[in-house]
Amino acid sequence: MQRYLREIRPTLTLAVPIIVGQVSQMLMGVTDSVMIGRTGTVPLAASSFGGSVFSVFYVLSIGLMLPVAVFVSRARGAGRPEESGEYLRHGLALALGFGVLETLLLFALGTQLGHFGQPPEVLAIVGPFFLLISASLTPVLVYLALRQFAEAMGRPWMPMFVMLASVALNVVLNWIFIYGHLGAPALGFTGAGVATLIARTVGSAVIFLWLRRDPAFHAAWPRRWLAPLSGAHLREMLHLGLPAAGMLLFESGAFAASAVMMGWLGAEPLAAHQIAISCVSTTFMFSLGLSMAASLRVSAAMGAGEHARLRPIGLGALALGQGLAAVFTVVYFVAGHVIAGWFVPDAAVVTLAAQLLVVAALFQFFDGGQVIMAAELRGLTDAKVPALITFVAYWVIALPAAYLVGVRGGYGGVGIWGGLAVGLAFAAVFLTLRFVRLTRA
Repeated sequence: MQRYLREIRPTLTLAVPIIVGQVSQMLMGVTDSVMIGRTGTVPLAASSFGGSVFSVFYVLSIGLMLPVAVFVSRARGAGRPEESGEYLRHGLALALGFGVLETLLLFALGTQLGHFGQPPEVLAIVGPFFLLISASLTPVLVYLALRQFAEAMGRPWMPMFVMLASVALNVVLNWIFIYGHLGAPALGFTGAGVATLIARTVGSAVIFLWLRRDPAFHAAWPRRWLAPLSGAHLREMLHLGLPAAGMLLFESGAFAASAVMMGWLGAEPLAAHQIAISCVSTTFMFSLGLSMAASLRVSAAMGAGEHARLRPIGLGALALGQGLAAVFTVVYFVAGHVIAGWFVPDAAVVTLAAQLLVVAALFQFFDGGQVIMAAELRGLTDAKVPALITFVAYWVIALPAAYLVGVRGGYGGVGIWGGLAVGLAFAAVFLTLRFVRLTRA
């Protein structure tokens, strides 16, 4: 027990700035929802639909960049800073390559949004916003790679401040472009896309300049950016990154599909879904930030050959995550209706969103548990079996249950979210069992 307690404090110390950075990143979407919601229910529903489709590619990008943190942390634990820099260089190459490819795919998908069966009033306005946030994907990938490098090198605070500044910049730009202040035209819903693109691009540039000039990174900073890439390094990163991206894609795809199902029920359920998913995604960032810290510590322990510390680090982080989930469960039960009212004045939308937050209060434990254990398994470079577990959880269990109960069974949005909760529970249990098995002494 003392070994477990001893590992909790350094995990929490590393996790705090990462959590703040993750929450700040989500706040960009939340502030968009709040400021868009003041222009009407239909723009809010359109942001839900467009953002849900984009999130599939965004989460895929997160998975592709996760190997940067894992391998940089492992090289740092083994005392090889030059190798850390090589993983950053290869990570940025992957970021640029996948960023351009995914952006082109999103642009092509933007011409086919009418096939998703959404309300006509939503489809009429979603196009320009969708193209603008799609254009921000490459800057996001670059930022993710640079942030993962900084955190793996034990410097998580500056990325946190950069993200906070990006959120503040996004709010100001929303105020300018959505509502038409300081001489700018009132672009409404489209203005939120303009603000997001600018804020994400500026954030990526700032963190690159900081890393380049900070003496703390001198030993690990790449010396030859244009040197030929190593096939071995790329294969190693893709061997971990592609299954990790698949895991996140299975989850984000399930939530995107749930948004599409909500759209089948009408604009009001879709708007309520956007409110609830904005809240849940924000509190989920606490667990995600904790999972990133735990993954970095597991990777460093592996690199240093300290295998006896793996289970105390991993299960200690899981206990912290469950404690956070308990706090958010109480918040959603007690204040769900009040929180929903911050987004939109429509009483029907607020009532349904509050009901969804009650369901969300129940699956906080499962959602936090599965993301923490999945990250720790990545720290062990175990990716294929966890990817299979998440595929079964979301696409064999969660989505069919959501469709049967929510759409066919007549329980509406609450039924759809209940089906997602069942899949999350499956993933949390079996990923935990996998970690315990692999860290057996």
